[in-house]
Amino acid sequence: MKALALDLGRARTGVAVSDPTGTLVRPLAVIREVDRPDGAAELDALIAREAPAVIVIGQPLLMSGEAGEQAHHASSFAGRLRSRVDARVVLVDERMSTAEAERRARETGSAADIDSIAACVILESWLAAQREAA
Repeated sequence: MKALALDLGRARTGVAVSDPTGTLVRPLAVIREVDRPDGAAELDALIAREAPAVIVIGQPLLMSGEAGEQAHHASSFAGRLRSRVDARVVLVDERMSTAEAERRARETGSAADIDSIAACVILESWLAAQREAA
């Protein structure tokens, strides 16, 4: 199943996508201001082009596990996105995804943007959880 992930930020949102089997994940794009009309249109076009079955949105919970301001923003964004797309939209805990993305970028010397690498981390984690649950 092809999936797309978002590392949602108010200024920049990293995007990653899997192959149709959900085995390989790659960074796809960084979209600026997805809450504004231009950013939303760019995201909608990317979703239409990639045609994922599932869109995974990182929800940055606090280390305590509680939802803070950013987690509430992710939840609200997910609700708005659900009304615009045919794909299933899910929220997942993304604590530490940016730290993991930064570590990977340092180790590999990757030129990919940290936001899109963080989206890869989110998507890889979600896909692994799906495989374990099956």
